[in-house]
Amino acid sequence: MLLHPTYRLLLLLSGAPVTVIVYAMHLLRKSKSGYARRAAETRAQLLQSGLRETLVEEAAEQLRRKHRFFGQAADAERIRREAERIASKKFDAAVRERLELRQAEEGSNGAGLDETFRRLLRHPAFFAVSLALGLPMYLLMGIYANAYLKYVAERLMMAVLVIFGVAFLVFTILYISPMNPAANILGETATAEQIANFNRIYGLDQPYLVQLWNTIKGILTFDLGSSFAGNENVTASIANKFPVTVTLTAISTLIAILIALPIGIVSATRPNSFFDYTFMFIALLGLSIPNFWQGLIFILNFSIKLHWLPATYNPANWLSAIMPIVVLGTGLTAAVARMTRSSTLEVIHEDYIITAKAKGLSSRSVLWKHAVGNALIPIVTVIGLQFGGMLGGAAVTEKVFNISGIGSYIVDKQFIPDIPAIMGGVVYTAITISIVNVLVDLLYAFFDPRIRSKMKQY
Repeated sequence: MLLHPTYRLLLLLSGAPVTVIVYAMHLLRKSKSGYARRAAETRAQLLQSGLRETLVEEAAEQLRRKHRFFGQAADAERIRREAERIASKKFDAAVRERLELRQAEEGSNGAGLDETFRRLLRHPAFFAVSLALGLPMYLLMGIYANAYLKYVAERLMMAVLVIFGVAFLVFTILYISPMNPAANILGETATAEQIANFNRIYGLDQPYLVQLWNTIKGILTFDLGSSFAGNENVTASIANKFPVTVTLTAISTLIAILIALPIGIVSATRPNSFFDYTFMFIALLGLSIPNFWQGLIFILNFSIKLHWLPATYNPANWLSAIMPIVVLGTGLTAAVARMTRSSTLEVIHEDYIITAKAKGLSSRSVLWKHAVGNALIPIVTVIGLQFGGMLGGAAVTEKVFNISGIGSYIVDKQFIPDIPAIMGGVVYTAITISIVNVLVDLLYAFFDPRIRSKMKQY
């Protein structure tokens, strides 16, 4: 762990209480063992032998040679100071080396900090104390010892950094926005006193850093306060609206995967065939159709003309979810189908696929055991990216079908701007997308043994 700067810093911070105790015992042990006395004796002996003067002369001579080689003017006083500094380092190293040799000859176990820690761990009382004070350190060491836990922990830590980075950027943009929430909510007839009172109630008159800290604290405690418009509890509002968007997006993703993977594989196994051209043409149409236009066409045909499906979303009627799910999943289905085709085509022409066929394996076995498994990495990447795009861009679809979800909620609040509501919607959307990306990274390791091998080596 000490070889990696980040883990070294985390280890020192998490084990700071234990390190302080061990260092104090280390100093006490050195004083009792006569270490300081032996070090002083060794230093005096080396000084008496003239080693320091010899090192100073050697360093000065080397510096003068360097100046002559580069044709530089040699300042005697500067050379002397530099030679003293170099000689001091070499002399201290010589003292330590002579002291270690002396300890080895006398049969001493040394007075190093690591040796002190090992000795203290043999006592049950100290082990219990170190476990209580240094529990984060032991947990960090346990996570680092397991390659899979370490892989997951690193991804979660990066997700946390991304979430707070998003919170910082969104809040900063809202803070410097020229729009005035008080004036927009109270109206043009509001007096300066009313606007000042509004800003005081919601903390908008406080400095930037104070408002940012209050926002970060609210995210950590899941308490973002009340919205400017309507005085609603932001956390409760998001808890009511967020599951709707996530549910529709998750169902759309699942259906898209079930449809797109077989289409992409069939197109890859039969390139330039009628099926290939037909499927890829439909996929291209799916990528080209805007969501809002597709939603309006669906409403016009299936709701107004045919009266098959409701035009607006109603949680109590599952039929009302069909059109939003199809609209959300169209682009994802097309993207996954095209990526599946291109990735599978690239894999089935690799040398190991040709070798598997030459060994007599059936085409189905080669396809599913060797080709598809190796082609899944870019497919999983596209699915993760598209899911985040669907979740963040669901506002258009929600507006078209009158869905009370998180997307339409953010859009309604951004023109005020209602800072607590927007921060809550954006941050919790970022949390969901970050969790999905962590799952995608875990799927990488599940599908690709090369990644698992690198995890164990790192």
